[in-house]
Amino acid sequence: MQTDGQRRLTRPARIGLALAGGGPEGAIYEIGVLRALDEAIDGLNFNALPVYVGVSAGALLAANLANGITPAQNVRAIVKHEPGEHPFVPQTFFTPAIGEFVRRGARIPLLLAEAVLDHLRRPHDQSVVESLLHLSQALPVGLFDNEPVRQYLERIYNLKDRTDDFRQLTCRLIIVACDLDSGMAVRFGEIGRDHVPISRAVQASSALPGLYSPVLVDGRHYVDGVLLKTLHASVALEAGADLVICINPIVPVDTLRAEESGRPASLTRLGLPSVLSQTFRTLIHSRMRVGIAAYAPRFPGQELVLFEPQPDDYRMFFTNIFSFAQRKAVAEYAYEATRRDLLRRFDVLAPIFERHGLRLRRDVLEDRRRNLWHGVGLEGGEHPHRIAGDLGITRRLDLALDSLDSWIAKRRHDAEAAAAAPRAAVRRTASKTRRGGSASRRPRRSPRAVR
Repeated sequence: MQTDGQRRLTRPARIGLALAGGGPEGAIYEIGVLRALDEAIDGLNFNALPVYVGVSAGALLAANLANGITPAQNVRAIVKHEPGEHPFVPQTFFTPAIGEFVRRGARIPLLLAEAVLDHLRRPHDQSVVESLLHLSQALPVGLFDNEPVRQYLERIYNLKDRTDDFRQLTCRLIIVACDLDSGMAVRFGEIGRDHVPISRAVQASSALPGLYSPVLVDGRHYVDGVLLKTLHASVALEAGADLVICINPIVPVDTLRAEESGRPASLTRLGLPSVLSQTFRTLIHSRMRVGIAAYAPRFPGQELVLFEPQPDDYRMFFTNIFSFAQRKAVAEYAYEATRRDLLRRFDVLAPIFERHGLRLRRDVLEDRRRNLWHGVGLEGGEHPHRIAGDLGITRRLDLALDSLDSWIAKRRHDAEAAAAAPRAAVRRTASKTRRGGSASRRPRRSPRAVR
């Protein structure tokens, strides 16, 4: 009679993929990782896995892969507008929610009248300031409009042999979002929720509160699924995956070595957005580690491999994905870092992959001639001004943003150098004064006595 372990080896292994969030820059990081894994692991086809799980930005990529869009195609989408494809433009993710601002602003007169009446009725119960807090209902629930994101996905999933319908996929695609009014996780793509278009499910899963408005689906409002879990890898394990490959871009930055990179040592100098980002990353990452540790007793015999950036890599934190150069750099970093990670953990990972019918190729990892653009039709990468097509405005915007980014970096460097110069002069003056005072009180030492 066969043991469970023998049965696992004699039947085809089920491999799942779990992709976390991280915004547009997180999606670009995941693209670089996927490309590195795609070329280094024989037997792994990212477009033919039995189960995909995605949350937030990871939901977008999981849906792409499930729809047959290859890692190489995703790489090209970062820098090149392919014929027959709708172009990937990061600005799509940051379209101001003008309609939300107008709708909320239109409520101000009525809310102000209600606040005044409420204070007049109960002058001793509420101060004027407390009554005016009623106006907080006029604040927009999202800064950016995510409807353009849904429209973009709807277009690309209705091209060629793709589909915007979970039920027409040959694999299992699960996109996780959070029901805003109950705080419960919802799995779009499972029976009972597979009628929701894939593009709408991705829109809901990536609706981070504060940045995007909640998405209305079947009378319920949904927000970013990362609020509950970072990866939701357990969904793939519950679906019966023997091995789950996980990619997580959300890692807190470590500024201890920031001075070596020319970055500010304290995130407070960069303002509220950086502080909030670091807080969010720290909470999410800590919770993910606790969750992964709990998987072993729950899913005995099933395995999980995690890939994520190093915490002291500032390219994943201080990046402007509007800049063509920085989008390209993040993708290249993710690709190269993953290759180094695979080589460093080769003796650990190779046996794991082998148990599931995969082969990790050392020769590919040790080939220094390879780069992200090798084998994807973009040797050396593409630059916007060399891309053919009718998107001249986008190309010029990319170039302008690159130039602006360089100019801002230079001005910041000059300002910091100018600020540091007076302090250095003061230190030199104080040092000379101390040396002069000590010379009058004790004899000068021989140079050979100085250590």
